[in-house]
Formats: sequence, structure tokens, C-alpha cells
Amino acid sequence: MCAERILDTIESPADLKQLSREQLERLAAEIRETLIETVSKTGGHLAPNLGVVELTLGLHRALDCPRDKIVWDVGHQAYVHKLLTGRRERFETLRSYGGVCGFPKRSESPYDVHDTGHASTSVSVALGLACARDRVGGDETIVAVIGDGSLTGGMAFEALNHLGHLKTRMIVVLNDNEMSISRNVGALANYLGRVRLDRRYRRLRDDVESALARTKIGAAMVAAGEAAKESFKQLLVPGMLFEELGLKYVGPIDGHDVGQVESAVRAAKDVDGPVLIHAVTRKGKGYVHAEDRPDAFHGISPFSVESGKVNGGGGGARSYTEVFGRALVAEAERDERIVAITAAMPSGTGLSYFAERFPERFFDVGIAEEHAVGLAAGLASGGLLPVVAIYSTFLQRAYDQLIMDVALQGLHVVFALDRAGLVGEDGPTHHGVFDLTYLRSIPGMSIMAPADEAELVHMLHTAVTLDGPVAIRYPRGAGAGVALPGTPEVVEAGKSEVRRVGSDVALVAVGRMVPVAEQAADLLASEGVDATVVNARWVKPLDLEMLSEAARRHRLLVTVEENTGCGGFGAAVLEALSDLGIEVPVLRLAAPDCFVTHGATEVLLREIGLDPEGVRDAVLGRLLDLPARSERRSGAGHTSRRRAR
Repeated sequence: MCAERILDTIESPADLKQLSREQLERLAAEIRETLIETVSKTGGHLAPNLGVVELTLGLHRALDCPRDKIVWDVGHQAYVHKLLTGRRERFETLRSYGGVCGFPKRSESPYDVHDTGHASTSVSVALGLACARDRVGGDETIVAVIGDGSLTGGMAFEALNHLGHLKTRMIVVLNDNEMSISRNVGALANYLGRVRLDRRYRRLRDDVESALARTKIGAAMVAAGEAAKESFKQLLVPGMLFEELGLKYVGPIDGHDVGQVESAVRAAKDVDGPVLIHAVTRKGKGYVHAEDRPDAFHGISPFSVESGKVNGGGGGARSYTEVFGRALVAEAERDERIVAITAAMPSGTGLSYFAERFPERFFDVGIAEEHAVGLAAGLASGGLLPVVAIYSTFLQRAYDQLIMDVALQGLHVVFALDRAGLVGEDGPTHHGVFDLTYLRSIPGMSIMAPADEAELVHMLHTAVTLDGPVAIRYPRGAGAGVALPGTPEVVEAGKSEVRRVGSDVALVAVGRMVPVAEQAADLLASEGVDATVVNARWVKPLDLEMLSEAARRHRLLVTVEENTGCGGFGAAVLEALSDLGIEVPVLRLAAPDCFVTHGATEVLLREIGLDPEGVRDAVLGRLLDLPARSERRSGAGHTSRRRAR
């Protein structure tokens, strides 16, 4: 008979406090087994969570959550936290529609302090919580857990600088899962860190220095001692950067030792000021495939536990990401001015191919999207042709640089926006449904959206031939499986493609919604509705000739886009028709004005009405509200503006 799992007895972090060292080791092993088993079925961020098992246990043993608060940077490493905070029984629903979110979610649990998903924000949020605590007279402990990768983002250092200035009581846990630290320096730093945070040492030091300072000779001795101590620390202590910013530094500690983590956090709680605990961990710890390939298992689709291979990974259509990456290499072969920039995601954006072929022309700036765009501006000013590949949701972070550093200068920079539209299980923090809106408002910005991977190749070729800033947005995952062109062609600016001619309604779709519109047209045909299908191709500039013709020839004009309806493609069409003085009923189908939840992409598209059946139903519903063709006004043949949505 199998003994009961310790994990099955953990209902809240309070249950951890009575466990022995041996029980904690067993619990850590059980957590890793659960993580591997679950993520192998649901997909998700496996390696980061395997690396923070003991770190999370130590934190929760030292803290009193949810009274004390942990802010997880990015939040992709919070699965262990979720298992320990009352979500164990639902954990198998991880990242599924209606199930446990893959990131912290305030609406999901009182233990989740802040909805996270983007990097480098935790210290700012935690500092705000600490300042609010001080303002209202609370005494809870506030902790920010941030990875070494997230520290490459400027926002993190802005917050650390402010924290050191305010000197409020707060703990920053630096989860360092990549930096190599030699044993002798690490041991010395660990010792010095423990001494600086030991209450007895601080009390003795303060008492001695206070007594000495009462005499001139003693004051000189204190000053000399401080100078010597600072010189010694700057020579030997790796945390001096943080000390200079005003934070007490402790570490490096072993982040896989629950006792060390717990002791460090308990000691830091007693410090009247900010403390940074430097914990060294190993990404993917406990699962050989994740340890050997931590990047591959950072975020992974369902896989075989035994082999570590992704299920169904062989064959099928190539992803948009791969097609873009290989097409960019081909363009760079033809044009030596082309350089590529990524913000810490060479594999995720497909730029690993470029980095391998042209290492001297490749820039990985870390998690620093603002810097990536600013760097691109300088490169363009210097006569190069930068291609910046960033996920749609992350380019939001560089909006000011898009306007001020690139567009205002009229610089030729190509922006490749991967993961545009709904991205599925990663949820609202990662859905790329705002890019058409925020890019369309920028003067001089050209915007394209391919209907398939072949068009992506043509559009990338087009982008490098244009002037000024150009953006191409494309979705996550596999393409349609169409044949790729041997020689790319230039897509005429502002010209759409009519894929099907009808007489009743015109479905004008963008990007991945083009095949959806084609399928919806088939469904409408079975209902006696004859639909035209247009692949818009360009969001800016629009094909005004096509819009004018579509408005003249059809009872209803329908725009279909995988972007928020607020200021997106449909809004652009309405603005254009208004400027042209054309009145026609317009139905805008887009993502709703809310944050779409997580779940399989096909499920989400169905929920928001952007699947073929949803488009069909919306069109039929609107047609019922319109007058028959014979009732339309003579002449231009357009209905009242009041019916335009």
C-alpha cells in the first residue's frame, strides 16, 4: 500500500511549517513529479518551475501569506506557489479554458497579489505595496521574486534605485538560474551576507560604533574602519552593485536548500530597510530533459515524459515563426545592411537562424524592449536596416520609442510582431490583440498582415524595400501549410486581394481571419447569402478603391480582425468610409472590449465569435436588420449612416 503523499495534505502554506527536513525533501520530489506529469499533458512553463521548488517552499515557511505578500515577476514560475495555496486539486486544469491560469491571477486566489505576465515589473509593484503598507500603518512583509533575466529590463533597475532611496522595509529575492559563481567567492559572499543580516552582529556593531563615535579618536577609527570595510567589500562581495543602490545584500545562497532560503528570508524580515537575497538555482532541476535543454522546456507544448519529445512534433505545416526566421536570413543574404534585434527571445522569434548565420549582425538586448527599439533607431540612422522581432504583447512596452525614436525621425525600421492575435493558453497577458490599434495611430507607420505563411515571405521582402517604419503582424503556431515562394515578390502598397466574389455581403478580413472568412462564406452560401471575401493585406494604408467598390456593390460590409475592436482595422474602415462620404452598413467583428481569458485558441475564437460559425451567425443577424435590396436608396445605393456600428 502506497503511503499518502505529503502534497495531498497541503491545503495552505501554514501546513508547511510543521514539516521536518526529510518531509520537505519528500514534498519537493512530489511537487516535481506533479509538475512534470501535469505540464506533459497541458503544456506550460516547466523548467522555470522545476527550478524554484525549494525556493518557494522556503519562502512560504518563512512568511505568513496571504497576510505577507509575494509578487512573482512574470509569474511563469508560480506553479509551485499555486500547488501550495489551495489549487492542488484543480491543478490538472492548468492553462485550460475555465481552469487554473498559468500566471498569478488575483481573481483566482487571495495568495496571488498581482496579475503578472510581463517581465521586470515585480520590484515596482512590490515597492508600491510596501509604501501603501507604511502609509496605512501595516507591518506585513512584502517580497518581490525576480529572475536574473528580468533584471536586464530597465524598469527593474528604476525600481531598485527608488527602493534604495526610500529605504522602506522590503525583500527582493533574485532567482539566479544562469549565472556561474565560483565556490570560494560564493562561500565568502554567503558568509558575509549571513553576518550582515545577523541581529547579534548588527547590534554589536552598532553599539561599538556608537561608543567609539563619542570621541575624536574613536570617530576617526570608525571612519577608517568603514572605509576599509567598503574597500574590502567592493573587492570581494558580488552584491556590491545592490549595496551601492541602498539594499543590503545577502548571498549567494543555495536556492535548492529550503533551510537556507527560509533562514535568509527570516533574517531579512528583521532588517529595517530593503534587502536583496541572491538565490542560485538550476532551471529544470529534477528532470533530466529539462536540465539538459532548459530553453526548450521553458515554455513547452504537451510532451512525452519518457523521451522529452513534444507530442506530434514531427511533420505538419511550418510555424509562422520559423518561416519568418528563415525568410529573414534569405533577405540578409541579399542585403548586407540588414541586422536583427531581439529582446531575449532568439528562439521564440525565429531569430536563432539569423544569429547562427550572421552572428556579427545579430543583437540580443535582453528583456529590454524599449532599448531594442531605441537601438534600432540608432542603427537605422547609421545606415543599416534593422529588423526588430518582438512578440506583439511585448512591443507595447516600447510605444514611446516607436513614436519618438523611430517614426518621428522617419527611420526605416522593420518590426516583426510574432504572436499577434489570441495566443491561447498563456492568456490575457500575452494575447496580441492591441497592436493594430497602437501601431495604426503612429504617423508614417505601414502595417501588413499575411493571410498565410507564403504571404509572410512576400511581406517581409516588401518591408525591407519600403521607406520609414514598417510592421508585419502574424500569429502564433503553424501556418496553413501552403507552398512557400521560391522568389519573394513585392506586395503593392495599399492593395488588397479579392479571394471570392459575391453580391450580398463583403467580408473584408485581416491576417489569420482571412481563411475564417472564406469558411464563413461557404456557410453563408448554404443559407442563400452570396459573400465576397477580401484579404485586406494592408491595415495602413488601406485599399480605398476596394472599400468604395465593396460599399457600392454589397448590402453589408463586414470587417473581421483578431484585434480589439477599439481603434483597430474595423475602426480604420469606418474612418475611411466617413472621409470618403460613403454611407453603408458596417458590421465590425473583432476581439471584445475586455481581457480575453486563457484556453485553447480555437475555443477562445469560438467564444468571441471569430470562428466561421460565429461570423456566419453575426452576418445573418445583421442582415435581418437591413432593408431588402429593393428598398435601398437609389443612386449611390448606400443605407443610412445611423445603422453603421
